[in-house]
Amino acid sequence: MDTASVSSTDIRIERQAKQLSRQLKVLSEHLFPPHSQKSLRTFTSGEAAQLIGVSDGYLRQLSLDGKGPAPDVSSSGRRSYTLSQINELRHHLATSKPKDALSFLPHRQRGEKLQTIAVTNFKGGSAKTTTSLYLAQYLALSGYRVLAIDLDPQASLSAMLGVQPEFDLGDGDTLYGAIRYDDERKSLREIIRPTYFDGLHLVPGNLELMEFEHETPRALAERRAGKGEAFFQRVGTAIAEVESDYDIVVIDCPPQLGYLTLGAVCASTAMLITVHPQMVDVASMSQFLLMTSDLLAVVRKAGGDLSHDFIKYVVTRHEPFDGPQSQIVALLRSLFSDDVLTATILKSTAISDAGLSKQTLYEIERGQVRKTTYDRALESVNAANSEVLANIRKVWARK
Repeated sequence: MDTASVSSTDIRIERQAKQLSRQLKVLSEHLFPPHSQKSLRTFTSGEAAQLIGVSDGYLRQLSLDGKGPAPDVSSSGRRSYTLSQINELRHHLATSKPKDALSFLPHRQRGEKLQTIAVTNFKGGSAKTTTSLYLAQYLALSGYRVLAIDLDPQASLSAMLGVQPEFDLGDGDTLYGAIRYDDERKSLREIIRPTYFDGLHLVPGNLELMEFEHETPRALAERRAGKGEAFFQRVGTAIAEVESDYDIVVIDCPPQLGYLTLGAVCASTAMLITVHPQMVDVASMSQFLLMTSDLLAVVRKAGGDLSHDFIKYVVTRHEPFDGPQSQIVALLRSLFSDDVLTATILKSTAISDAGLSKQTLYEIERGQVRKTTYDRALESVNAANSEVLANIRKVWARK
């Protein structure tokens, strides 16, 4: 291939990228005007009571007695609460019933270490971002203080949480700003931003994260000369700055085994490996595990901390009535036993339809999709997330 053709291809791709970027901006401004912000729906009194762990009648009595936040009351007398109000109620009940405080407000206690969960897979299309997003939102709905870190330069997690990576972020507004090698490095606390989901904060991502992949080889050379902090320690060091503010950190790793992923794995206390039960995906995962093992062995010899409280495989986009998929799931269970979550996350039009409007099943109104489809998909997501939470609580030695 001659120089002219290479140059023309480069220019052509750049032009197409700019065209697509402009069109996406127009579309984004139509869906989300510049000054608008994504918001979360309110929850019925029944939903609020279920999230808190009390009866609907008890919430009604609290409202009548003027205790806790005042719900919105419709003309028909239906009460509804925002997630912020639900968390206010949790604080109120934890204060008024100290013996049951942990039941209402399950924040991390003294002696319980921060749980950092890296969601990983070498191959794209395994629902890694979807798994990260639903887990982070589930934990926030359950009353935990959650930090989501988007470590994928494609930044799909950020977009789903209301941040437009191309337009809303400046230099150093991603995790790269807290792990870079030069004097521009800043505290992670400066980068974290709240989301519309009360209790869930975000470290957004964009293409800037690739700078870390490009700069690390040079930093490794300096490290061999006895200078600087090892690349695999930098993510953990950044998270340690805000450790006291959160109970759980969820990291959406990029779909490749680079320096960012290795840094996240070393910083994590647990790993979730997503698996799409197709033969080509499982074969790819096999290569991912072999490569991960080799690279982590090198990192361990260099002083990396690779002790994890649990490592679990999450079957995603599962079609339980598909024969070949069932065989693959059975194979995984026979090989990895309890390391595979019992619950699988189903492939569902409800999940994909919600995603079209940058929402999850936790956000959409129940009437937006067929009830049976919605309930079935939500049940599978909740079951998988509750298993992850059970493992976290086990690490904390909670009942």
